[in-house]
Amino acid sequence: MERGLLWLPLLAAFFWLAWQGSKEYQKVEAYRTWAEQFERAKYDIYAVLGQKGHNITWGKPTPKGPIKLETFSLLDIQEIRLLIDGNPVEIETPPEKGRTIELEFLFTKPANSVHVPFTEIPLAAQWGKYLQNTLLNLHSEQNQ
Repeated sequence: MERGLLWLPLLAAFFWLAWQGSKEYQKVEAYRTWAEQFERAKYDIYAVLGQKGHNITWGKPTPKGPIKLETFSLLDIQEIRLLIDGNPVEIETPPEKGRTIELEFLFTKPANSVHVPFTEIPLAAQWGKYLQNTLLNLHSEQNQ
């Protein structure tokens, strides 16, 4: 009987891990359906992000689909910065480590910003480079 009691916490941990895995799988499947409408999209445990044309949509992933979705236009963005631990860093040469990783989108008119969290610095840097190039192309098209 003592051995049975020793295995009980292990059995409980196994069921908890299986339940967590099932929830994560549901999140990924809900994201996959949501992401079909975008030209480019990303998923991680902190946020989902999608781009369609000039519009960027982001929100929080859940097993039933993304929630707290916000959409904004790149035409309204003045600058895109990579923030590591709250400090702006060069997108071309990001640090290897950091606790808080975000892309910050600074708006031109209302002087506020949007912070999209990421789990990995290289992924955030790739998205930042791509969106900065898109933003530069948009501004050069508007100035012609």
